[in-house]
Amino acid sequence: MKPTRINVTRELHEGSGVQGRLLLADVFAGLDALMDEYAGKIKLVYLDPPFLTGERFVMRVRVGAEDWKNGRGSLELDTFTDSLSRDAFLEMMRGVLTRCHALLRSDGMLFLHIDYRTHPHLRLMMDEIFGEENFLNEIIWVYQSGGRSLRHFSRKHDVILFYRKSAQYDFNVEEVMAPPTEPRSNHMRRHVDPDGRVYRSIRANGRVYTYYDDDPVAPTDVWNDLSHLQQRDPERTGYDTQKPLSLLERIVKCGSRAGETVLDPFCGSSTTLEAAKRCGRNFIGIDRCPLTLNIARRRLRGAQYALEYPAFEGEPACEASVSPGVGFYHVTLEHFALEPGVGGRAFDALDGVDNWSVGYIRGGEYLAMAEAARTRRAPELPDALDAPVYSGQLALCVSDVTGRSFCYALDVD
Repeated sequence: MKPTRINVTRELHEGSGVQGRLLLADVFAGLDALMDEYAGKIKLVYLDPPFLTGERFVMRVRVGAEDWKNGRGSLELDTFTDSLSRDAFLEMMRGVLTRCHALLRSDGMLFLHIDYRTHPHLRLMMDEIFGEENFLNEIIWVYQSGGRSLRHFSRKHDVILFYRKSAQYDFNVEEVMAPPTEPRSNHMRRHVDPDGRVYRSIRANGRVYTYYDDDPVAPTDVWNDLSHLQQRDPERTGYDTQKPLSLLERIVKCGSRAGETVLDPFCGSSTTLEAAKRCGRNFIGIDRCPLTLNIARRRLRGAQYALEYPAFEGEPACEASVSPGVGFYHVTLEHFALEPGVGGRAFDALDGVDNWSVGYIRGGEYLAMAEAARTRRAPELPDALDAPVYSGQLALCVSDVTGRSFCYALDVD
Protein backbone atom coordinates (compact mmCIF):
# COMPACT_ATOMS: atom_id res chain seq x y z
CA MET A 1 0.00 0.00 0.00
CA LYS A 2 1.24 3.45 -0.87
CA PRO A 3 0.19 5.75 2.00
CA THR A 4 -1.01 9.31 1.42
CA ARG A 5 1.47 12.08 2.20
CA ILE A 6 0.09 14.81 4.47
CA ASN A 7 1.77 17.95 5.80
CA VAL A 8 2.03 18.06 9.58
CA THR A 9 3.94 20.77 11.43
CA ARG A 10 3.42 19.69 15.05
CA GLU A 11 4.41 16.26 16.34
CA LEU A 12 3.39 15.19 19.85
CA HIS A 13 5.04 12.52 22.00
CA GLU A 14 3.30 11.25 25.09
CA GLY A 15 5.18 10.62 28.32
CA SER A 16 5.17 11.25 32.02
CA GLY A 17 6.59 13.90 34.31
CA VAL A 18 7.98 16.95 32.54
CA GLN A 19 6.68 18.67 29.42
CA GLY A 20 8.69 20.20 26.62
CA ARG A 21 8.81 21.82 23.20
CA LEU A 22 11.41 21.94 20.46
CA LEU A 23 10.97 24.51 17.71
CA LEU A 24 12.82 24.08 14.42
CA ALA A 25 13.24 27.74 13.55
CA ASP A 26 15.58 30.68 13.27
CA VAL A 27 16.41 31.88 16.76
CA PHE A 28 14.54 35.18 16.37
CA ALA A 29 11.44 33.53 14.91
CA GLY A 30 11.49 30.94 17.68
CA LEU A 31 11.88 33.44 20.52
CA ASP A 32 9.20 35.72 19.06
CA ALA A 33 6.84 32.75 18.76
CA LEU A 34 7.26 32.11 22.50
CA MET A 35 6.77 35.68 23.63
CA ASP A 36 2.97 35.83 24.00
CA GLU A 37 2.79 32.63 26.04
CA TYR A 38 6.05 32.71 27.99
CA ALA A 39 7.03 36.35 28.59
CA GLY A 40 8.04 36.63 32.23
CA LYS A 41 7.58 32.85 32.82
CA ILE A 42 10.94 31.21 32.05
CA LYS A 43 13.04 30.37 35.10
CA LEU A 44 16.37 29.59 33.43
CA VAL A 45 17.99 30.35 30.08
CA TYR A 46 21.19 28.66 28.91
CA LEU A 47 22.81 29.81 25.67
CA ASP A 48 25.66 28.16 23.77
CA PRO A 49 25.81 30.42 20.69
CA PRO A 50 28.39 30.38 17.88
CA PHE A 51 31.88 31.35 19.05
CA LEU A 52 33.02 33.41 16.02
CA THR A 53 35.37 30.63 14.94
CA GLY A 54 34.76 31.03 11.20
CA GLU A 55 34.45 27.24 10.95
CA ARG A 56 31.95 24.86 9.38
CA PHE A 57 30.35 22.45 11.85
CA VAL A 58 28.89 19.08 11.00
CA MET A 59 27.15 16.05 12.41
CA ARG A 60 28.46 12.59 11.67
CA VAL A 61 25.32 10.56 11.04
CA ARG A 62 25.17 6.79 11.39
CA VAL A 63 23.46 5.12 8.43
CA GLY A 64 22.10 1.60 8.74
CA ALA A 65 22.83 -1.10 11.29
CA GLU A 66 26.54 -1.43 10.49
CA ASP A 67 27.29 2.20 11.37
CA TRP A 68 25.44 1.80 14.66
CA LYS A 69 27.34 -1.40 15.44
CA ASN A 70 30.78 0.10 14.85
CA GLY A 71 29.90 3.44 16.47
CA ARG A 72 30.99 5.53 13.48
CA GLY A 73 29.06 7.96 11.32
CA SER A 74 29.47 7.49 7.57
CA LEU A 75 27.42 10.55 6.56
CA GLU A 76 28.76 14.03 7.33
CA LEU A 77 26.05 16.70 7.20
CA ASP A 78 26.22 20.43 7.85
CA THR A 79 24.73 21.70 11.11
CA PHE A 80 25.79 25.37 10.94
CA THR A 81 28.53 27.60 9.63
CA ASP A 82 29.99 30.04 12.15
CA SER A 83 30.71 32.71 9.55
CA LEU A 84 29.13 35.93 10.83
CA SER A 85 31.28 39.04 11.08
CA ARG A 86 31.86 40.34 14.59
CA ASP A 87 29.44 43.22 14.10
CA ALA A 88 26.73 40.94 12.71
CA PHE A 89 27.27 38.45 15.52
CA LEU A 90 27.01 41.12 18.22
CA GLU A 91 23.88 42.53 16.61
CA MET A 92 22.36 39.05 16.57
CA MET A 93 23.30 38.41 20.20
CA ARG A 94 21.85 41.73 21.34
CA GLY A 95 18.51 40.75 19.84
CA VAL A 96 18.66 37.25 21.37
CA LEU A 97 19.68 38.42 24.85
CA THR A 98 17.08 41.19 24.90
CA ARG A 99 14.35 38.67 24.07
CA CYS A 100 15.65 36.21 26.66
CA HIS A 101 15.59 38.95 29.29
CA ALA A 102 11.92 39.58 28.49
CA LEU A 103 11.10 35.86 28.75
CA LEU A 104 12.73 35.42 32.16
CA ARG A 105 10.78 35.52 35.41
CA SER A 106 11.74 38.16 37.95
CA ASP A 107 13.55 35.42 39.93
CA GLY A 108 15.12 33.92 36.80
CA MET A 109 18.73 33.54 35.72
CA LEU A 110 20.75 33.25 32.52
CA PHE A 111 23.98 31.37 31.75
CA LEU A 112 25.84 32.47 28.59
CA HIS A 113 28.49 29.99 27.39
CA ILE A 114 31.27 31.64 25.34
CA ASP A 115 35.06 31.75 24.96
CA TYR A 116 37.87 34.28 24.62
CA ARG A 117 36.75 35.48 21.18
CA THR A 118 33.52 37.14 22.33
CA HIS A 119 33.86 37.27 26.10
CA PRO A 120 34.81 40.98 26.49
CA HIS A 121 32.11 42.15 24.09
CA LEU A 122 29.31 40.04 25.56
CA ARG A 123 30.24 40.82 29.16
CA LEU A 124 29.70 44.52 28.46
CA MET A 125 26.51 43.78 26.51
CA MET A 126 25.13 41.69 29.37
CA ASP A 127 25.90 44.49 31.83
CA GLU A 128 23.91 46.83 29.60
CA ILE A 129 20.89 44.53 29.09
CA PHE A 130 20.68 42.94 32.55
CA GLY A 131 22.34 45.66 34.60
CA GLU A 132 25.86 45.52 35.99
CA GLU A 133 24.43 44.95 39.46
CA ASN A 134 22.86 41.68 38.27
CA PHE A 135 26.15 40.07 37.32
CA LEU A 136 26.77 37.03 39.55
CA ASN A 137 29.71 35.00 38.24
CA GLU A 138 32.22 34.56 35.49
CA ILE A 139 32.46 30.77 35.60
CA ILE A 140 35.60 29.17 34.18
CA TRP A 141 35.00 25.67 32.79
CA VAL A 142 38.39 23.97 32.56
CA TYR A 143 39.03 20.92 30.35
CA GLN A 144 41.99 19.00 28.94
CA SER A 145 40.77 17.89 25.51
CA GLY A 146 42.17 19.30 22.29
CA GLY A 147 45.72 19.92 21.12
CA ARG A 148 48.65 21.82 22.60
CA SER A 149 50.27 25.01 21.35
CA LEU A 150 53.91 26.12 21.32
CA ARG A 151 53.08 29.62 20.10
CA HIS A 152 51.04 30.63 23.18
CA PHE A 153 49.67 29.02 26.34
CA SER A 154 47.16 26.33 25.36
CA ARG A 155 43.55 27.51 25.62
CA LYS A 156 41.81 25.03 27.87
CA HIS A 157 38.75 26.77 29.24
CA ASP A 158 35.43 28.31 28.30
CA VAL A 159 33.68 31.18 30.07
CA ILE A 160 30.10 31.01 31.31
CA LEU A 161 28.61 34.37 32.26
CA PHE A 162 26.01 34.02 35.01
CA TYR A 163 23.43 36.81 35.47
CA ARG A 164 20.21 37.21 37.41
CA LYS A 165 17.23 39.20 36.18
CA SER A 166 16.69 40.92 39.53
CA ALA A 167 17.68 40.79 43.18
CA GLN A 168 14.74 38.39 43.71
CA TYR A 169 16.64 35.58 41.96
CA ASP A 170 16.29 32.01 43.27
CA PHE A 171 19.73 30.33 43.28
CA ASN A 172 19.18 26.64 44.07
CA VAL A 173 22.72 25.92 45.24
CA GLU A 174 21.70 23.04 47.53
CA GLU A 175 21.13 20.73 44.54
CA VAL A 176 24.71 21.09 43.28
CA MET A 177 26.55 20.74 46.58
CA ALA A 178 28.77 17.66 46.95
CA PRO A 179 31.44 16.36 49.34
CA PRO A 180 34.87 17.86 48.58
CA THR A 181 37.32 15.66 46.70
CA GLU A 182 40.24 16.91 48.85
CA PRO A 183 40.58 17.99 52.51
CA ARG A 184 39.67 21.63 53.03
CA SER A 185 43.06 22.68 54.33
CA ASN A 186 46.29 20.91 55.21
CA HIS A 187 46.95 23.12 58.26
CA MET A 188 43.80 22.01 60.06
CA ARG A 189 44.01 19.32 62.71
CA ARG A 190 42.57 15.97 61.70
CA HIS A 191 40.17 14.10 63.99
CA VAL A 192 37.84 11.09 63.84
CA ASP A 193 34.53 11.25 65.70
CA PRO A 194 32.92 8.25 67.53
CA ASP A 195 31.01 7.33 64.35
CA GLY A 196 34.21 7.12 62.32
CA ARG A 197 33.68 10.36 60.38
CA VAL A 198 36.79 12.38 59.64
CA TYR A 199 36.73 16.07 60.47
CA ARG A 200 39.16 18.99 60.67
CA SER A 201 39.34 21.75 63.24
CA ILE A 202 41.02 25.11 63.53
CA ARG A 203 41.03 27.73 66.28
CA ALA A 204 40.55 31.36 65.27
CA ASN A 205 39.66 34.41 67.37
CA GLY A 206 39.07 32.26 70.43
CA ARG A 207 36.65 29.89 68.67
CA VAL A 208 37.08 26.39 67.31
CA TYR A 209 35.74 25.77 63.79
CA THR A 210 34.97 22.18 62.76
CA TYR A 211 34.57 20.88 59.20
CA TYR A 212 33.71 17.31 58.29
CA ASP A 213 35.46 15.92 55.23
CA ASP A 214 32.19 14.57 53.83
CA ASP A 215 30.10 17.72 54.40
CA PRO A 216 28.72 18.92 51.04
CA VAL A 217 30.16 22.14 49.65
CA ALA A 218 29.09 24.32 46.75
CA PRO A 219 31.24 24.55 43.61
CA THR A 220 33.41 27.62 43.18
CA ASP A 221 33.44 29.65 39.96
CA VAL A 222 36.20 27.41 38.55
CA TRP A 223 34.70 24.15 37.27
CA ASN A 224 37.55 21.70 36.73
CA ASP A 225 35.62 18.60 37.81
CA LEU A 226 33.40 18.27 34.72
CA SER A 227 35.19 16.55 31.88
CA HIS A 228 34.88 17.54 28.23
CA LEU A 229 33.47 14.80 25.99
CA GLN A 230 36.13 12.51 24.55
CA GLN A 231 36.01 11.39 20.93
CA ARG A 232 34.47 7.98 21.62
CA ASP A 233 32.42 8.95 24.64
CA PRO A 234 29.15 6.94 24.55
CA GLU A 235 27.28 10.17 25.29
CA ARG A 236 28.27 11.63 21.93
CA THR A 237 25.55 12.16 19.33
CA GLY A 238 27.88 13.02 16.44
CA TYR A 239 26.97 16.73 16.69
CA ASP A 240 29.94 19.12 16.74
CA THR A 241 30.17 21.49 19.77
CA GLN A 242 28.17 19.07 21.99
CA LYS A 243 28.60 19.83 25.70
CA PRO A 244 28.64 17.13 28.43
CA LEU A 245 25.44 16.26 30.22
CA SER A 246 27.10 16.72 33.63
CA LEU A 247 27.81 20.38 32.83
CA LEU A 248 24.22 21.11 31.86
CA GLU A 249 22.80 19.17 34.80
CA ARG A 250 24.76 21.41 37.18
CA ILE A 251 23.46 24.54 35.47
CA VAL A 252 19.87 23.27 35.32
CA LYS A 253 19.87 22.21 38.97
CA CYS A 254 21.29 25.43 40.42
CA GLY A 255 19.27 27.71 38.14
CA SER A 256 15.82 26.13 38.50
CA ARG A 257 13.67 23.83 40.60
CA ALA A 258 11.49 20.84 39.74
CA GLY A 259 8.53 21.76 37.56
CA GLU A 260 10.00 25.08 36.37
CA THR A 261 10.88 25.83 32.75
CA VAL A 262 14.33 25.87 31.13
CA LEU A 263 14.99 27.48 27.72
CA ASP A 264 17.88 26.86 25.31
CA PRO A 265 17.65 29.02 22.15
CA PHE A 266 20.62 27.25 20.47
CA CYS A 267 19.83 23.71 21.61
CA GLY A 268 21.75 21.81 18.88
CA SER A 269 22.57 18.42 20.38
CA SER A 270 19.66 18.74 22.87
CA THR A 271 21.90 18.27 25.92
CA THR A 272 20.10 21.04 27.83
CA LEU A 273 16.75 19.45 27.06
CA GLU A 274 17.85 16.03 28.28
CA ALA A 275 19.39 17.55 31.41
CA ALA A 276 16.10 19.33 32.14
CA LYS A 277 14.16 16.11 31.57
CA ARG A 278 16.43 14.13 33.91
CA CYS A 279 16.19 16.82 36.59
CA GLY A 280 12.39 17.09 36.43
CA ARG A 281 12.25 20.49 34.72
CA ASN A 282 10.08 21.49 31.78
CA PHE A 283 12.06 22.52 28.72
CA ILE A 284 11.93 24.56 25.53
CA GLY A 285 14.52 24.35 22.77
CA ILE A 286 15.06 26.26 19.54
CA ASP A 287 17.38 25.31 16.69
CA ARG A 288 17.33 25.66 12.93
CA CYS A 289 19.17 22.41 12.07
CA PRO A 290 16.73 19.58 11.20
CA LEU A 291 19.16 16.98 12.56
CA THR A 292 18.32 18.27 16.03
CA LEU A 293 14.90 16.64 15.69
CA ASN A 294 16.40 13.16 15.31
CA ILE A 295 18.75 13.70 18.26
CA ALA A 296 15.88 14.92 20.43
CA ARG A 297 13.66 11.94 19.68
CA ARG A 298 16.32 9.67 21.15
CA ARG A 299 17.33 11.83 24.10
CA LEU A 300 13.81 12.76 25.19
CA ARG A 301 12.20 9.31 25.21
CA GLY A 302 9.79 9.04 28.12
CA ALA A 303 9.03 12.75 28.32
CA GLN A 304 5.93 14.50 27.06
CA TYR A 305 7.04 16.93 24.39
CA ALA A 306 6.15 18.53 21.06
CA LEU A 307 8.29 18.99 17.96
CA GLU A 308 7.29 21.96 15.81
CA TYR A 309 8.71 22.27 12.32
CA PRO A 310 7.76 23.55 8.86
CA ALA A 311 6.66 21.09 6.18
CA PHE A 312 9.74 19.50 4.57
CA GLU A 313 10.36 19.46 0.86
CA GLY A 314 10.88 16.16 -0.90
CA GLU A 315 9.00 13.09 -2.10
CA PRO A 316 10.65 9.92 -0.80
CA ALA A 317 8.97 6.70 -1.92
CA CYS A 318 7.10 5.10 0.95
CA GLU A 319 5.13 1.87 1.19
CA ALA A 320 3.45 0.41 4.27
CA SER A 321 0.83 -2.16 5.23
CA VAL A 322 -1.73 -2.33 8.05
CA SER A 323 -3.08 -5.48 9.73
CA PRO A 324 -5.91 -5.03 12.27
CA GLY A 325 -5.47 -6.81 15.60
CA VAL A 326 -7.51 -6.96 18.78
CA GLY A 327 -7.34 -3.43 20.11
CA PHE A 328 -4.39 -2.43 17.90
CA TYR A 329 -3.18 -1.95 14.33
CA HIS A 330 -0.01 -3.75 13.22
CA VAL A 331 1.83 -1.37 10.87
CA THR A 332 4.75 -2.51 8.72
CA LEU A 333 7.08 -0.04 7.01
CA GLU A 334 7.87 -2.00 3.85
CA HIS A 335 9.84 0.49 1.80
CA PHE A 336 11.29 3.99 2.19
CA ALA A 337 13.64 5.30 -0.47
CA LEU A 338 15.19 8.75 -0.42
CA GLU A 339 15.32 10.68 -3.66
CA PRO A 340 18.55 10.30 -5.68
CA GLY A 341 21.25 12.66 -4.44
CA VAL A 342 19.81 13.25 -0.96
CA GLY A 343 22.63 12.92 1.51
CA GLY A 344 25.11 12.49 -1.32
CA ARG A 345 24.80 8.70 -1.54
CA ALA A 346 22.45 5.80 -2.21
CA PHE A 347 20.71 3.96 0.63
CA ASP A 348 19.78 0.29 0.81
CA ALA A 349 16.42 -0.93 2.14
CA LEU A 350 15.47 1.15 5.19
CA ASP A 351 18.99 2.55 5.74
CA GLY A 352 17.76 6.02 4.83
CA VAL A 353 15.40 5.93 7.84
CA ASP A 354 16.76 7.32 11.12
CA ASN A 355 13.58 6.74 13.14
CA TRP A 356 9.87 6.25 12.57
CA SER A 357 6.64 6.03 14.51
CA VAL A 358 2.97 5.21 14.17
CA GLY A 359 0.15 7.26 15.62
CA TYR A 360 -2.84 9.39 14.73
CA ILE A 361 -3.64 12.72 13.11
CA ARG A 362 -5.89 14.75 15.38
CA GLY A 363 -6.75 18.38 14.77
CA GLY A 364 -3.91 18.80 12.29
CA GLU A 365 -1.32 17.42 14.76
CA TYR A 366 0.44 14.07 14.70
CA LEU A 367 0.39 12.09 17.97
CA ALA A 368 3.05 9.37 18.10
CA MET A 369 1.85 6.22 19.87
CA ALA A 370 4.77 3.83 19.20
CA GLU A 371 8.32 4.66 18.09
CA ALA A 372 11.36 2.87 16.68
CA ALA A 373 14.94 4.08 16.34
CA ARG A 374 18.32 2.43 16.02
CA THR A 375 20.60 2.45 19.04
CA ARG A 376 24.01 0.95 19.74
CA ARG A 377 22.37 -1.79 21.77
CA ALA A 378 19.73 -2.44 19.09
CA PRO A 379 21.20 -1.34 15.74
CA GLU A 380 18.60 -3.10 13.60
CA LEU A 381 15.64 -0.82 12.90
CA PRO A 382 12.29 -2.57 13.57
CA ASP A 383 10.13 -2.52 10.45
CA ALA A 384 6.83 -3.09 12.30
CA LEU A 385 5.06 -1.29 15.14
CA ASP A 386 1.70 -1.72 16.90
CA ALA A 387 -0.54 1.31 17.42
CA PRO A 388 -3.44 0.99 19.89
CA VAL A 389 -6.87 1.73 18.45
CA TYR A 390 -7.46 5.43 19.04
CA SER A 391 -9.54 8.26 17.69
CA GLY A 392 -8.26 10.09 14.63
CA GLN A 393 -6.62 9.19 11.33
CA LEU A 394 -4.08 6.34 11.62
CA ALA A 395 -0.73 7.57 10.31
CA LEU A 396 2.99 6.96 10.33
CA CYS A 397 5.84 9.45 10.50
CA VAL A 398 9.24 8.67 9.00
CA SER A 399 12.34 10.74 9.75
CA ASP A 400 15.25 10.27 7.37
CA VAL A 401 18.98 10.48 8.06
CA THR A 402 19.14 14.12 6.89
CA GLY A 403 16.62 15.25 9.52
CA ARG A 404 13.54 15.57 7.31
CA SER A 405 10.23 14.22 8.64
CA PHE A 406 7.36 12.96 6.50
CA CYS A 407 3.89 12.01 7.70
CA TYR A 408 1.55 9.61 5.85
CA ALA A 409 -2.10 8.73 6.38
CA LEU A 410 -2.83 4.99 6.41
CA ASP A 411 -5.92 3.24 5.07
CA VAL A 412 -7.31 0.78 7.62
CA ASP A 413 -10.22 -0.50 5.53
